[in-house]
Amino acid sequence: MRGKKLIALVFLWLAVLASALAVVYSTQLSRELTAELGKAQKANDELRYEQERLLLEKGAWSAYSRVEKVAREKLKMHVPAPSDQVLVTEE
Repeated sequence: MRGKKLIALVFLWLAVLASALAVVYSTQLSRELTAELGKAQKANDELRYEQERLLLEKGAWSAYSRVEKVAREKLKMHVPAPSDQVLVTEE
C-alpha cells in the first residue's frame, strides 16, 4: 500500500512541476506576442500617418489651379480661341 502512495505522490509532484513549467512557458509566450503586437501597432500607426500625408500631398499636387498654372507656365499651353476650336461629331 505504501508503494502505491509513493507512486501517486511522485506522479502528482511531476504533474505539479509540468503544470508550473507550462505556466512559465505560456507567460513568456504571451509577453513575446504582446511585444510583437505593440511593434505591429506602431508600424500600422506609422503607415497610416504616411498614407494620410501622401493623400494630402496628392490633393495639393492635383488641385485644378496648380495643374492650370503648370500647363500655362511650363508647358506654354493656353485655352484655344473659339475660331481654333473644332467640334468632332460621332457618325
